[in-house]
Amino acid sequence: MALLQVKDLRVGFRQDGQLTEAVKGVSFHVDRGETVALVGESGSGKSVSALSTVSLLGDSAEVTGSVTYDGQEMIGAEERLLRKVRGNDISFIFQEPMTSLNPLHTIAKQLGESLALHQGIAGDAARARILELLDKVGIRDAESRLNAYPHELSGGQRQRVMIAMALANKPDVLIADEPTTALDVTIQAQILDLLADLKAAEGMGLLFITHDLGIVRRIADRVCVMQNGEIVETGPTKEIFDAPKHPYTQKLLSAEPTGQPSPVPMDAELVAETEHLKVWFPITAGLLRKTVGHVKAVNDATIRVHAGETVGIVGESGSGKTTLALAIMRLISSEGRIVYMGQDIRAWSVRELRRLRKDMQIVFQDPFGSLSPRMTAMQIIAEGLGVHGIDDGRSAREVVAEVMTEVGLDPMTMDRYPHEFSGGQRQRIAIARAMVLRPKLVVLDEPTSALDMTVQVQIVELLRGLQEKYGLAFLFISHDLKVVRAMSHKMLVMKQGDIVEQGVAEDLFERPQTDYTRLLLQATH
Repeated sequence: MALLQVKDLRVGFRQDGQLTEAVKGVSFHVDRGETVALVGESGSGKSVSALSTVSLLGDSAEVTGSVTYDGQEMIGAEERLLRKVRGNDISFIFQEPMTSLNPLHTIAKQLGESLALHQGIAGDAARARILELLDKVGIRDAESRLNAYPHELSGGQRQRVMIAMALANKPDVLIADEPTTALDVTIQAQILDLLADLKAAEGMGLLFITHDLGIVRRIADRVCVMQNGEIVETGPTKEIFDAPKHPYTQKLLSAEPTGQPSPVPMDAELVAETEHLKVWFPITAGLLRKTVGHVKAVNDATIRVHAGETVGIVGESGSGKTTLALAIMRLISSEGRIVYMGQDIRAWSVRELRRLRKDMQIVFQDPFGSLSPRMTAMQIIAEGLGVHGIDDGRSAREVVAEVMTEVGLDPMTMDRYPHEFSGGQRQRIAIARAMVLRPKLVVLDEPTSALDMTVQVQIVELLRGLQEKYGLAFLFISHDLKVVRAMSHKMLVMKQGDIVEQGVAEDLFERPQTDYTRLLLQATH
């Protein structure tokens, strides 16, 4: 008998008398000691299927079919049984640990809560178990981390704490919902290895939900491919990857950014350069806030970017990638030369910089967070035109319609709000907002990491097309090296504020000179 058995699962959500089907007759199982991957794009029903296993969907959900854990039926089960199974026998790890961890409680308190609730362990015994768990998931110097709050930990450390909480009660089934999407490639590799080791040591069944097929190939024994609420193909991982039968599976497997950007013209104008750029943030202490040290975010950065050229900036979280880009745009203070279109702008006043702002634009990682929910797409895209007083004789709606068409959006949707668009469409709105001003330099800060693989490919092609058409200079920040390779002419690798290697992108990928660059490249395979 399978440890977790799902048969003909159907889930609908009722709103205003209408039932919207999210999962349509899904069946799969997870055996003890095996990893099953649920794969598909956003909205395919992966997470809804997983949350249904222990009735975590809320009152608006209507669930039918059968879900059995260790022979016990979960659908329609009494709340008492569900409470016993949740977090005890079946545990979850979610995508974003900052939304799952309580920001007001220490790590020790949050882990202790779970142990007290499910196992009645408290006091010294709980402390010993918490230290054991933190040590098991690879938190260094666990004793010093007990009284830390979530915001005091890095992204990788927070995800390890989430895994420790999920493992606290020795579950039989671990459901991991996109647990590595927001992490650096090196941290991602560590978390995947950790989950594989823990699964083997504890004999758990692992249900792994993701849209990243590279991860699936690395971790899964079997794969279930989901599309529009249905499993369209299932089988052993090697079989699915070597000979996919369904067109959707074939499409997912081929969805990888490929190709290279157009060559930079020989006479391309130098748009921006820095010399010995340094960004140090002071650490203050005491009543008089005396400076006692510095956070050395960027040390001695010298870079150049021409019209029509993309400089890829890679490195782990905290390496200084975004800080470097913000300093070049004069959005944070720095030391050293910053030259834009032949003029040293480092000492320019806010008033002097204002006339340059339309030429320097930025596209952020999370379009939902960077777009105002109270403004329509039309208002968001057109806002910069009013701010900078740009008027070419056409109405704002005409200009917005043109740029929306250019980035692959239907101008008929310009009066919709951000929540009415998909993730990929929201990122196109963010790109349109930057492009409407016809900038010369665009900072792209992880613009594809939150997107499905097929959408990533579309955005990469869109950006390359816009660059070729308008001769744009891009600073492209990412931890996804496949995307960086498809986008970049030059690449620089950052570690703890230092540029450890830079040069022609293809040369760095084929012949990396430093151990750190080799480590980053190995972590993506």
